[in-house]
Formats: sequence, C-alpha cells, structure tokens
Amino acid sequence: MADLRKPGPTLCIGILTLNEADRIARCLRSAAFADQVVVIDSGSQDRTCEIARDLGAQVHVFNNWQGFAEQRNRLLSTVNADYVFFLDADEVIPEALAAEIRAAVASTEDVVWKIYWDQVAFGRTLDRMAKTEGGVWRLFRTDQLLRYEGVVHEHAVLRNPSTPVRSFRHRMLHHSRETVYGGLLKMAQYAQLGAVRRAQAGEHGGVLRGLASATSNFVRLYLLRRGFLCGAEGFLFCLLVALECFFRYAILRYDQPLAGDTLVKR
Repeated sequence: MADLRKPGPTLCIGILTLNEADRIARCLRSAAFADQVVVIDSGSQDRTCEIARDLGAQVHVFNNWQGFAEQRNRLLSTVNADYVFFLDADEVIPEALAAEIRAAVASTEDVVWKIYWDQVAFGRTLDRMAKTEGGVWRLFRTDQLLRYEGVVHEHAVLRNPSTPVRSFRHRMLHHSRETVYGGLLKMAQYAQLGAVRRAQAGEHGGVLRGLASATSNFVRLYLLRRGFLCGAEGFLFCLLVALECFFRYAILRYDQPLAGDTLVKR
C-alpha cells in the first residue's frame, strides 16, 4: 500500500467480510490504488483474513456481531486517511470509477459521493437494467462522518447534515448472486434481517402482505428497471429479490423474529 505520509489528501478503502475467500482477492485488487485498505472481519472460518493480509490489507477481526452499522463504526476507528470509501467484498471498482474516486479525493471538496451498481448475476453483467433509485453513499471526508446506524440497511450520520451529495458517473460492479444456491442463502439471510427490522418498527406480516411486496418489487425490477432485457439471468435476479420481499413478511408473521446474532454477508 502507498505511504500515508505522501503529500495531498489520502484515501482509505474499508471492507467488511465474512467467509469471502472466493472473492476477497478480486475486491482488494480493485482497491489497491488507496493509501490504506482496512478489512473488518466478522469471524471468517475460511482463508479470508489470510488472503487479505497477503494482499497488504490491515485486518481486524470482530466476531461479536452487532450488525453492519457497528462493523462500519469499528472500521471508522481504524481509518488513518482524509477520506474513506466503503466497499463490500462482493464489489469491484472498475478502473474508470477508480479514476473518478481519485479525482474526488484530490479535489478536497467537502461533499458526499454516491455510487450506482451494475449487478453481476449468474455470470452476466446486468448492464441493461436502469440505475438503482437514489444510489448509495460511499465516499466521505473522514472528519465529516460521525457514525453509522442500522442493522442491515445502515445509514451514515454526518456532522453537517446539509453536506452536498454528488454521484459518480461510472458504476460499481456488484457480484451479488454468483450461484443460485448462494442467491437462495442470501435471500434467506436478508429476509430474516428485514423481518427483524420491521418487527422492531411495530409492523405486521402475513402471506398477503408478502405477496403484495413481492409482486410490486418484481414489477419494479423486471419491467420498470428493464430486467427483462438481461435474459434468464435478469429474470432470476429479479425473482430472488422479490422472494426476499415475500419471505420477510412471512417470517414476520410466523416466526416472530427477534434481533439476534444472525451473521450475514453482502
């Protein structure tokens, strides 16, 4: 990794991991342009940490899982750079986006930068789908980011809530569902956490509510966001997301979920 004492603003890229041995190298190599790379691991039982260390990342293990927000806050405590970019282990930064990130850091502007994804599902890049709504905040001035809050769809809390937000033009590659079996496991994990979040908010579940949520989300992804242009892989991707929406309300009704130590991967 580069020397953090070099002139100019510096960048840390932080990654949360759990049993990511099959893809952490690809992720880390795309982040190698950063001055500091930090991996916060949740107790991997595979070679994730070893691979990350071999590739020059600083690795810290926190296996007392308390949610994504807490892991990000633990990551923040290790940052030794002017800017921090949050990257997931199933994501890859293309070179064009890396150049945009470097330019944003060099500008020293006090803004938040958000990214959009191209989903990579079952071996195909779903680049004919429309952008996700809203994008996701990923690049911050370190002195502006106070903490994260939330269990699964965590959000950033800024020192100045009126900080301007800008979008990167190039998209991140998100290898979210590489196999059908892995996609089913991820669906179950996220349905569980989504049910917990709704239970805490006092919502009620049920089959009909789940069907309504699943149908509306499938229509939104497959038709409105043009998943149908991405062939069978686009259909599978949209179907798994819709099933996650259905099962979170089924879990909410029949399992009566409580917040616990469910470990999940991105």
